[in-house]
Amino acid sequence: MSRKDAIEHAIDYFETGQLQTDLSRLVAFETESQNPENRPELRRYLDEAMIPRLNALGFDCAIHKNPDPNGGPLLVGTRIEDPAFTTVLTYGHGDVIRAQTDAWREGLAPFTLVEEDDRLYGRGTADNKVQHLINIAALESVVATRGSLGFNVKIVLETSEEIGSPGLAAFMEANKEVLAADVLIASDGPRLRPERPTMFMGARGGTSFDLCVDLRDGAHHSGNFGGLLADPAMILSHAIASITDARGQIQIPEWRPDSLTQSVRDALKDLPITEGSSPKVDEDWGETGLTPAERAYGWNSFAVLAMKSGVPEAPVNAISGHARATCQLRYVVGTDPADIIPALRRHLDALGFDAVRIEQHDRGFFPATRLDPSDPWVTYVRDSLIETTGQTPHILPNLAGSLPNDCFADIMGLPTVWIPHSYLGCSQHAPDEHVLKPVCRSAMSVMAGLFWDIGMGSPQH
Repeated sequence: MSRKDAIEHAIDYFETGQLQTDLSRLVAFETESQNPENRPELRRYLDEAMIPRLNALGFDCAIHKNPDPNGGPLLVGTRIEDPAFTTVLTYGHGDVIRAQTDAWREGLAPFTLVEEDDRLYGRGTADNKVQHLINIAALESVVATRGSLGFNVKIVLETSEEIGSPGLAAFMEANKEVLAADVLIASDGPRLRPERPTMFMGARGGTSFDLCVDLRDGAHHSGNFGGLLADPAMILSHAIASITDARGQIQIPEWRPDSLTQSVRDALKDLPITEGSSPKVDEDWGETGLTPAERAYGWNSFAVLAMKSGVPEAPVNAISGHARATCQLRYVVGTDPADIIPALRRHLDALGFDAVRIEQHDRGFFPATRLDPSDPWVTYVRDSLIETTGQTPHILPNLAGSLPNDCFADIMGLPTVWIPHSYLGCSQHAPDEHVLKPVCRSAMSVMAGLFWDIGMGSPQH
């Protein structure tokens, strides 16, 4: 049997409709980690959907209690063929974002897989159920054709990624020896273009916080007190405006990264940013002198997610006593995460905005990570993908979004390569979430080819 046979076996899994059947079963588990009422579904997903399949593939599996009471259970599976072989660690998450059931269009429902033309709709289709399903099915294809993998695999499936992966870092720290590996190869996030594979080796970090101005109880008539009472909305607006200039360029020195090196710029050169129905990029927004790709993947971005003062739905002629804005900083390697909020505090105080209070959110965000594009594993995976598809994949030093790559890169000390199986227009975290069937078919061949290649020899051999 050959590499071609393994890829054909993987494609048959898609062409016969078995992927759709299996994905339908996974989508039916209502694994909303943000919904406490659905917490039992998280364990049921691991027990009923994952363990039987992994056991059949020769994995020894165990469910672990999350060290953080806010987090759901974790599954660890190991398939060791020979301790001398390369060991690949892979990862996925079985939890999904809130269903938003009433917002899905007619004919769709979050926990029912619906097939329409080239799309498979359902919550978790893109994020992340189809992604770890494809990787497991690709492993099965290699075993079915070769009779073995030719390498060892360890898998971590968590159920709390959509709430910031509470407990995952502590779990990885406590289980370093059990989960020791040579590389992380996993799948999450979107391709930059549906028709062409993407690789990324890290992710931007993120932190969110509220800026609040509380001057007095209640609101007061604007005719009687206008010009006499300080307006919290005005104070807050000026404070926010000081964080960037008029085109969104960050003005806090500590928030400006030093890691946009020439090698990173070379890796980002000519990468596409948006596609299809995505909004048109504003060329006159953000850091001057940077390409759109450099702004999205190589730089920090500040955003105001929401603002409120008074009652916007029913405004009255009164000066409010309070104003609040929810803000976020997405940041790359080269930014000190421990100094993000202190630097903001120093900046506001220096400009006289001592009335602005900073409330950092409890929700966890993942630190920034990045693997050098010249790493041997990056080259190895790229070459495998080229052999399978005939195309050079899009290669990102890091994803624009955030995911728990720090658990593998920083805690485990692994080179990390992510190969996403979704696309930018998938409506991830929104109603009508879906995955594209052509991307699923392509992903099956890409992963079967890669796993076949690792069994033939890797950078560790």
